[in-house]
Amino acid sequence: MGELSHYDERGASRMVDVSAKEPSLRTARASGLVRMAATTLRLILDRQAAKGDVLETARLAAIMGAKRTGDLIPLCHPLGLDAVEVDLTPRPPDAVEITATVKVHGRTGVEMEALTAVSVAALTIYDMCKAVDRAMVIERVRLEEKTGGARGAYVRDRSG
Repeated sequence: MGELSHYDERGASRMVDVSAKEPSLRTARASGLVRMAATTLRLILDRQAAKGDVLETARLAAIMGAKRTGDLIPLCHPLGLDAVEVDLTPRPPDAVEITATVKVHGRTGVEMEALTAVSVAALTIYDMCKAVDRAMVIERVRLEEKTGGARGAYVRDRSG
């Protein structure tokens, strides 16, 4: 395992200098799950939530979150993203699966942007449904795969 790159030789926090890196296509896909009561999922699918269309609002929030990652995570580089795709898949009887794929042609990866998109979508679902289900659980937010960069591709091992 490599060293932590966000600290200098004195142990001070720093934003990693990527100025010498060549731009390349970078992609990342992250996922997560929001578990809820079956009645809450039914409310979402029937578009009966008091605050409106939960899944479309969560999709927009995820895209906005990905675009603002550099403002939320202190040492992330602000990036001009090329694409953000968000899938919200109902998993009856009691869950919504969230997947976000982010792309950029740049000098640094977009793993944090994909993870932020998933997290913000999940929080939006919670916010929009908390009046009827405060027991919802956000779980399994994780990087599934990434491409590009000096360290190459990563794909989560599905065996474990």
